[in-house]
Amino acid sequence: MRVYISVDMEGVAGVVHESQTDPTNPACAAEYARFRRLMTAEANAAIEGALAAGATKLVVNDSHWFMRNLLAEELHQAAELLSGDPKPQSMVEGIDGGFDAALFIGYHARAGTRHAILDHTYADRIHDVRLNGRPVGELGINAAFAGVAGVPVALVSGDTVAPPPAQVTVTPAMGRLSDPVTTTRSGSGRSSPPGPVWLSPATMAIAFGVTGPVESLPQPESSAAAPTSGSRMIE
Repeated sequence: MRVYISVDMEGVAGVVHESQTDPTNPACAAEYARFRRLMTAEANAAIEGALAAGATKLVVNDSHWFMRNLLAEELHQAAELLSGDPKPQSMVEGIDGGFDAALFIGYHARAGTRHAILDHTYADRIHDVRLNGRPVGELGINAAFAGVAGVPVALVSGDTVAPPPAQVTVTPAMGRLSDPVTTTRSGSGRSSPPGPVWLSPATMAIAFGVTGPVESLPQPESSAAAPTSGSRMIE
């Protein structure tokens, strides 16, 4: 079974401020170095869970900022790493390579979501994105790409207001999530205005590699294939 893992950073357990995810500002260097290690640990937890569920091939796509965040020397050796930019398909680069399941790790709420930790959709200047008339964030867009490629999304992890799986399903024409979908939540808070974020030992367990998030993955012969036909319109 071939598994694709897209790893973002804002939804990683423990992240509560942009300074922890910013690779460009020297003033954030210490915090960023700490949290890219947690990002790598969370990716490893997903890899270990996928292996336990029967994965035989794993590709991890670094999907945050310049896409050079995951520490290659600390990433589980069972996985291949796709690092660096530009990537024509961005956070789901290479997902059309014949995968049986996709995992979206460290994802976050779309731009403008209330009580989110670091809500945005790709860039601060983007305030709203609609796919077939419905508002979506990075999660919804990437689920659509996965659907077009025929890859069911088996797991989404992120902050507590990242869309639940049912809300990521836009229309049968653009693709859909596999059924069932496992969802893990890393924290809750609000980003506008800034405020404190609630974290718990249970939600931090994944970041520290205490447990893997994947208990089972859809088998290739039984997975609900995502439809690839029909029109799709993005605004």
